[in-house]
Amino acid sequence: MNDQEIIEKIKAGLKDKALDIQNPAPRRIFFRTDKVHLRETACFLKEALGCAYLATISGVDKGENFEIVYHFANQSACINLRTKTPRNLPHIPSICPEIPGAVLYERELQDMFGLVVDGIPDPRPLILPDDWPQNNFPLRKDWKFERPPEKIPGGK
Repeated sequence: MNDQEIIEKIKAGLKDKALDIQNPAPRRIFFRTDKVHLRETACFLKEALGCAYLATISGVDKGENFEIVYHFANQSACINLRTKTPRNLPHIPSICPEIPGAVLYERELQDMFGLVVDGIPDPRPLILPDDWPQNNFPLRKDWKFERPPEKIPGGK
C-alpha cells in the first residue's frame, strides 16, 4: 500500500475524525484527532491498516495544552497520530484495550507530564523514584530543578 492509498483509507474510515492529514515525506503520514476519538482511531489503525506496532508515545508541553503523539507503524509507513488535552484538565483515554503494549508509554506520560490516562490498566509510577515530590513533572516547561540537600556521611 502506498502513501496515497493509506491516506484515502484513513479519510474513508475515520471521516471527520481524521484532521489535518499530511504526508511530509515518503512513508510518513501525520494526522490529528480529538481525544474523544483517540481509542476508536487507534483501533482503526490497528484493524484496518495493520498498525499493531506502536513505536512510542511522545508528549509535548505546548503551554496551554499538551500534545500527545502516537508513533504507529505498519509494513508500508510510519503513521503519527496527534491529539491534545488542555493543561488545566490533562486527561486522555488509554489505548491499552487496543494496543496493550502502550501501558509503559502511558505510565511515562503520567510520570513526566502529569497527564491522567483514564482506563490505564496499571497506573503505578514507572520512571520516577517512590519519594519523588508530588505535582512535580520534569518534562513540563514550568518545571524547575531544585538540587536536593547534600548528605555527607558522618558529616555535621
